[in-house]
Amino acid sequence: MKAVVWHGTADVRTEQVPDPRVERPDDVLLRVTSSGLCGSDLHLYELLGPFMHEGDILGHEPMGVVEETGADVTSLRRGDRVVVPFQISCARCAMCAAGLQTQCETTRVEEQGTGARIYGYSSLYGSVPGAQAEYLRVPRAEANVLKVPAQGTDDRYVYLSDVLPTAWQAVRYADVPEGGSVAVLGLGPIGDMCCRVARHLGAGPVFGIDPVPERRGRAQARGAQVFDPGQDPVAEIRERTGGRGPDAVIDAVGMEADGHGPVRLVQKVVSMLPKGAAASLMESAGVDRLSALYTAVDLVRRGGTISVVGVYGGMADPLPMMTLFDKQIQVRMGQANVRHWAPEIQPLLEGGDPLGVEDFATHHLSLDEAAHAYAMFQKKEEGAVKVLFRP
Repeated sequence: MKAVVWHGTADVRTEQVPDPRVERPDDVLLRVTSSGLCGSDLHLYELLGPFMHEGDILGHEPMGVVEETGADVTSLRRGDRVVVPFQISCARCAMCAAGLQTQCETTRVEEQGTGARIYGYSSLYGSVPGAQAEYLRVPRAEANVLKVPAQGTDDRYVYLSDVLPTAWQAVRYADVPEGGSVAVLGLGPIGDMCCRVARHLGAGPVFGIDPVPERRGRAQARGAQVFDPGQDPVAEIRERTGGRGPDAVIDAVGMEADGHGPVRLVQKVVSMLPKGAAASLMESAGVDRLSALYTAVDLVRRGGTISVVGVYGGMADPLPMMTLFDKQIQVRMGQANVRHWAPEIQPLLEGGDPLGVEDFATHHLSLDEAAHAYAMFQKKEEGAVKVLFRP
């Protein structure tokens, strides 16, 4: 089959690889019909290379059609249309019972000290073959997949794999009061969807900050008040919130934030080191650009909430603890627990389209165009906000 394969920093290729197969009685084999390119994939494309292996198959946002089922699978059959959450969980342990599928005690990667295994996301999360491919082996299928109607476009449902639950959790964690204000830092696919979800869930003013005009335009078209980070948005947003700042700030940027000085230098050094040395540095040093997080701390009102949904990778990043404590700021973060939030989200997809999923993708590309897609998305060119591969 064809798949998108990692070969090194900024080097992904579309290649023929062996077909996956049913290996365990609880597996299903999925014929992938759509698979997203996520901002988190760019972390593998550049910074997290020390945890990748040449030949790793990328991608964690799939949907498709069941082709084959293992002997123990009774609720799924060939021809069922399903979405696959990006993490693999068991549905039985204490963490899954608490709605924390990303912390699954059965599938977490003990040797790395990390949470539940994730498709296509490095040795940190189990080196599970990814979903930017023609076929995907889905382990623990009945505990994980989400069945969706046979009718309707892929664009209506594919975002249940990651984008929608990630944005939904970010807004829920932000704890925006009814009619309250929220600022979203970064208007890529997750930040854009956070703005939409916040308005749908009853937020008052929603502020979006991003340097890319096309991304600001998308959010503004759906009711957000948008700002270029180069034009002192903190002061303007404070003025529009009675001088206090917004009730909540969502950091949807993470380690991809623009920055300067020693951290940028460390990131470049990491990308050039041998794998073992680079991995050790990332596990012990502060390698993130923290400009977005510092902006969130500065911007949020006293007693407000910061919800961090952007991915950070450094183990020793310096945090402004004095300011966090003095302002009595609550901070919540974490990868989305897809199955926990799916029952709230899925009904919205089976009626109208309040979150605008049908036209959310900016590009639909074949797997053969993967190298171009990654480079375009990383450079924020050609209006790329959300890319869907159509195997």
